[in-house]
Amino acid sequence: MKQRIAVLGAGSWGSALASVLVENGHDVKIWARRDEQTEEINRSHTNEKYLPGVKLPESLFASSSLAECLKERDIVVFVVPSHTMREVAKKVKPYLPPDALVVHATKGFELDTWKRMSEVLLEELGGSYQSRLVVLSGPSHAEEVIRKCPTAVVVASSGLPAAEKVQTLFMNHYFRVYTNPDVVGVEVGGALKNVIALASGLADGLQFGDNAKAALMTRGLAEIARLGSAMGAEPITFAGLAGVGDLFVTCTSKHSRNFRAGNMLSQGKKLDEVLKEMGMVVEGVKTTRAAHALKKRYNVEMPINEQLYLVLFENKEPRQAVKELMERGRTKELEEIVQGW
Repeated sequence: MKQRIAVLGAGSWGSALASVLVENGHDVKIWARRDEQTEEINRSHTNEKYLPGVKLPESLFASSSLAECLKERDIVVFVVPSHTMREVAKKVKPYLPPDALVVHATKGFELDTWKRMSEVLLEELGGSYQSRLVVLSGPSHAEEVIRKCPTAVVVASSGLPAAEKVQTLFMNHYFRVYTNPDVVGVEVGGALKNVIALASGLADGLQFGDNAKAALMTRGLAEIARLGSAMGAEPITFAGLAGVGDLFVTCTSKHSRNFRAGNMLSQGKKLDEVLKEMGMVVEGVKTTRAAHALKKRYNVEMPINEQLYLVLFENKEPRQAVKELMERGRTKELEEIVQGW
């Protein structure tokens, strides 16, 4: 059945998800902050800054007015950066129907509070939306989804009917969707994999080899599961699409902003210089800071995060950080949820 959907955020991922929904026959409006971007989407059906060389569906309508985008919409999909989620949610609330279905596809934590995106949304929109709030995550580069490459993602919600409805909305011959009740695990996995991707890009740029990358990914997954479990997630979630799946694709792909940013840091560039040159949000930088705070809050050992934090924010030399990781005390791998590397 055709649904009326608003997608908030016209970056690469928002544009790709909006295109999937249009492909599936839905009436979709996409919100962008800048008038020139909405004009480009409506006139040329392109979004060159975020998805160069790609044609967007002609029936996709863009607007820089939230009121216009949200008018008569049954479903709202938030795809804005984590640091703007609360601001956008505040502005959305007056236009949101009380029975609306809310989806978010943002991977990260809020600055300063370190809250998950679903927590931010429920605080701003109201607890009544809890069973109608759905998280979409998993290994999914926008550059491949927009070209209809086979992709599998997961949607999580405390309300199974809501998750199943979102599954139906998005699912088609190239975009497969699974459901999962573990909202905490799906959000934590989707956010923290960006930290390990930064470290992976850094190691790759320093030519440490595939062995080092495999170690970072494997032990990084242990850190993700350790913190996620302390926060209330189900450990098995991290063996799925939102965990090892997203971690693998983000740590190995040329499309990964976090991997590319880490690679640029390995060349001696300063963090501010890297972020300016990227020109897009690199969620892993903020998430490294968030994980650093959360591991203290939950008394969890995360040595990779600790060393990356020192490299990013205290100018530690990357080779020295790796040396200290390798020289840590002995431990047992099968106790990885409670022990460090």
